[in-house]
Amino acid sequence: MKLSLTLLFVFLLLNSHAQSTKSNVDEELVPQYELPEILVSEKGRKIKKPEQWEKIRRPEILHLFVQEVYGKVPGEIAPPEVIVYEDRGEAFGGKAIRKQIDLVFEGNGRTLSVGVLMYLPKAASPAPVILGYNFLGNHAIVDDPEIRISESWVRNNPSLGIVNNHFTEQSRGFDAESWPVEKMLDAGFGLVTVYYGEVDPDYDDFENGIHPLFYKEGQDHPAADEWASIGAWAWGLSRVMDYLETDSDVNAKQVIVFGHSRLGKTALWAVASDQRFAACISNDSGCMGAALSRRRFGETIGIANKNFPQWFCGNFKKYSGFEDYLPIDQHMLLALIAPRPLYVASATEDLWSDPKGEFLSAQAASAVYRLYGLTAIDDEQMPSPEHPVGGVLSYHLRTGKHAVKPFDWEQYLQWAKEYVVH
Repeated sequence: MKLSLTLLFVFLLLNSHAQSTKSNVDEELVPQYELPEILVSEKGRKIKKPEQWEKIRRPEILHLFVQEVYGKVPGEIAPPEVIVYEDRGEAFGGKAIRKQIDLVFEGNGRTLSVGVLMYLPKAASPAPVILGYNFLGNHAIVDDPEIRISESWVRNNPSLGIVNNHFTEQSRGFDAESWPVEKMLDAGFGLVTVYYGEVDPDYDDFENGIHPLFYKEGQDHPAADEWASIGAWAWGLSRVMDYLETDSDVNAKQVIVFGHSRLGKTALWAVASDQRFAACISNDSGCMGAALSRRRFGETIGIANKNFPQWFCGNFKKYSGFEDYLPIDQHMLLALIAPRPLYVASATEDLWSDPKGEFLSAQAASAVYRLYGLTAIDDEQMPSPEHPVGGVLSYHLRTGKHAVKPFDWEQYLQWAKEYVVH
């Protein structure tokens, strides 16, 4: 009898794992689910005031995300050496200054250089900035020959000018549509960006990024409760923030973190875990970003863990196919950003990222924003495309694919001027 029960358990476990790696994009097949209570503490206390949220419920939720999803930072290393390559380069016909610096980290006899590119409007007062990682190198966001090309590892893509896992001159300005820098400058914002692969290359070995600088003797892989790639990328944004607090040309009280796709997941976690950041913009962040996991729509936990095992901590692997056992869901991650402004955006054709799940997550997180008397998402139904809803917490659905488009940036900049730099 005992053997039969064991075999039954193994069968159910294997069947659940098989199901967890299948994708559903049919709304009628979304299972019934119940979200974890966002305004009830672990001891059953109802949260009715901002002070209760900040002292009781927020720390509980933050701990769960650290322990079960993103992992803890395993200690500290010395502050980086700052190497200035360019301090006040003229850009965009004289309307902006360009800065290029390296943050050089050292630990365990190894060093890691992270290149930071900045475009700031020429202004008498320190500028608010948008801080975000890029996928294709700093040189790809603007066709500017003065931008240094990263020497870090990158996944091969000859059509983008990436060969032998390195960037080439051909890739200059290739991703400029995703980064309308001049429009940001005209709106009064600076841009600060970093190639995300310099902090941690996006593949599963943890040998060439920031992780080895923290390893204990004999360690060659993060422990199950320690950070993986998304945790490391979020940590990197906080280290850039350390530098921005020292730069007199930047208003460090008005740093908005932006991220698309996996870097949208990163942006949300960075802002949730570091309250120095003023606001967050999540663009098509999907599974374990803004979308609710329990819907099992598009990319699921099982799919993410299988295809990208480097993203989340080891403890998170046990939730593949077992979403209902997670003590949290992503509406709670969004709520950790309250009362700071948050913008969540989706695209109609990006079913992999579950647009409806992103909307419902923002809708559920609105309860915490209302504790502070702030405008959030009151709409019961998902809005039609190109019709933003909300306020301090906003959402829009854009027509099109998984990308960052001009419509997105038009909304983000207008929202930021109203709710961040007002």
